[in-house]
Amino acid sequence: MAGITDLGELLTALEVERRPGRHTFVVVDGPVEIDDGIGALIVEDEGITAIVQVDVARAKGWAVDFEAAWLTLTVHSSLEAVGLTAAVSQALADAGIASNVLAGFHHDHLLVPVDRADEAVELLVALRRSGQPTGTGRGATSTTGVGGGSSPRLPTKGASLKTKTPPADATRRYPSAP
Repeated sequence: MAGITDLGELLTALEVERRPGRHTFVVVDGPVEIDDGIGALIVEDEGITAIVQVDVARAKGWAVDFEAAWLTLTVHSSLEAVGLTAAVSQALADAGIASNVLAGFHHDHLLVPVDRADEAVELLVALRRSGQPTGTGRGATSTTGVGGGSSPRLPTKGASLKTKTPPADATRRYPSAP
């Protein structure tokens, strides 16, 4: 199934789901199973980064430096779509919210500070309602009041927030820490 490429259509179709739990980034160097609290693995020159549930990381003795909420943008964006990541990142950056982005085949995923997750969801829902990118970057249409735009109304906390558990058949073996 082909994903959506039009930025306006992507923004107006934007929905946000929050995975249960708290997540963190760790570097692993031995075998792990993807269903063992591991949500994603990224191979880098310096090592393998695992995004893992905080309780699993602590149980394995891995340092927890950053606790994140995992937000999934459930709109099916094309891998060739231009601007969705920038629009979402700008909306969160304008509010001072850190966002670590992962792209999957079907959806984009954001890991945001757990204590700002509700605010991040509210901003993303407001972005959907406006259907336009925020901020003052080149080519962006402002909805934040900068440059003549008007601020979108923010929904109540938790609007369009769903929880979703990864499918049970997502088990794969990868290297990780002992």
